[in-house]
Amino acid sequence: MYDNSPKEERMAAGKRVGLIGVGLMGYGIGKNIVTKGHSLKVLAHKNREPVEKLLKLGATEGKSPKEIAAESDIVFLCVTGSPQVEEVVYREDGLLAGVHKGLIVADCSTAEPSSTLKVAADIQKKGGRFADTPLTRTPVEAEAGKLGLMTGGDDATLKELRPVLDCFAEAIIHAGGIGAGHKLKLINNFIALGTATVVAEAITAATKAGVDLQALHDIVVAGGAKSVMFERLMKVPLANDDTALKFAVATARKDLRYYTNMTEQISATSFVAEVVHQNFIMAENAGYSQRFVPRMVDFFAGLNGVENRKK
Repeated sequence: MYDNSPKEERMAAGKRVGLIGVGLMGYGIGKNIVTKGHSLKVLAHKNREPVEKLLKLGATEGKSPKEIAAESDIVFLCVTGSPQVEEVVYREDGLLAGVHKGLIVADCSTAEPSSTLKVAADIQKKGGRFADTPLTRTPVEAEAGKLGLMTGGDDATLKELRPVLDCFAEAIIHAGGIGAGHKLKLINNFIALGTATVVAEAITAATKAGVDLQALHDIVVAGGAKSVMFERLMKVPLANDDTALKFAVATARKDLRYYTNMTEQISATSFVAEVVHQNFIMAENAGYSQRFVPRMVDFFAGLNGVENRKK
């Protein structure tokens, strides 16, 4: 099981850490790793700004996933999804080419469990180890070192990972063996995005019905319908603020498809998830692909010919 020694003791021993995927979440993860006693080597992609910030904090830059793997004790992947994970692992100068005995690869991406199991098996064949460590919460918590993690893997690997995970996470839930963390993440995201869809539709109905939106907010937060997602989305009509959830509609749509793929593979019904997924596809087609999920409020407003703003 996890090491229950004091957090300060667990974080004492420095590791050589690699990070592939320095985006909104990856930057905060990297910042906490490099400033809390571990060396960090990062791989740049398109946006150099977060990479340059980490270099100023003491990180170094690698030239390929192979190099990152070969020179690290632990490599974190924090990319968009399974196609990107597999590209990083299997390309000619990919991570798999640099795997050495004892290396731990920890995948923070939201990935398809079937792909996770395949990638893990190939890494293990070369003497490496694997854990899935998908994230919850936002870039704000990532930079503050207060992310939530769902982990899948064996106890020994997770115990060795724990000192580094402690650098950027305050809530760490062990879901089971390899792949279990990614399964739990997809279920969690379905609940969150399903709630977001219900809230966006309800705000639109309230507007068309002439209900005061501040009154809607106040009664919901005082009762059983209160949720974090409700309060995040209500910031759009009340303050035109979508920064409480910096999560793109396109990424949400991808996560929902991963969820419905999983339910199909296990023969579980997912009627609601299919409807939620189609709503996000419609939003993408309407130009909301790179807008944050709270803007689903505006998407629903447009469908219904109303302006969702507090008067």
